[in-house]
Amino acid sequence: MPTVQPGSFLTLHYRLAGPQGDVINTFNDKPATLSLGSGELSPAMEQRLLGLEEGTHTVIEIPAGEAFGERNPDMQQWVARKLLNELGDPMEKYTAGDVVQFPTPDGLGAYAGTVLEVGPEGAVLFDFNHPLAGQPVTFEVHVIGVL
Repeated sequence: MPTVQPGSFLTLHYRLAGPQGDVINTFNDKPATLSLGSGELSPAMEQRLLGLEEGTHTVIEIPAGEAFGERNPDMQQWVARKLLNELGDPMEKYTAGDVVQFPTPDGLGAYAGTVLEVGPEGAVLFDFNHPLAGQPVTFEVHVIGVL
């Protein structure tokens, strides 16, 4: 049986959950395809996949802060309404809990922030930490194929 190695190309179903429940779950949809080492999964999750055989279905408990790091208070930042208007829809209404996509400075990627608060003059306080930062994570995986 093929086993997961550094650089393996994988087809798998996976579920990431924290104390409040699932954040990602592909088990009810199409499986994911990814290449180990490409940054699609955190290094802690990739490390736990190494050595698994094709066909393995397992649940892995990852301690708090290990999967996505500790929560960093510096990752909470106010964004001026003027900048939000330039990056998106000027008519957008933001409310606590909304997840907003932002382009990376080079324009080649994106990152997300969760709205914590809407302040004076429409400025918005975003939390750019991963939703599971600082929390224990349940990582369920079914390795369908290994190349």
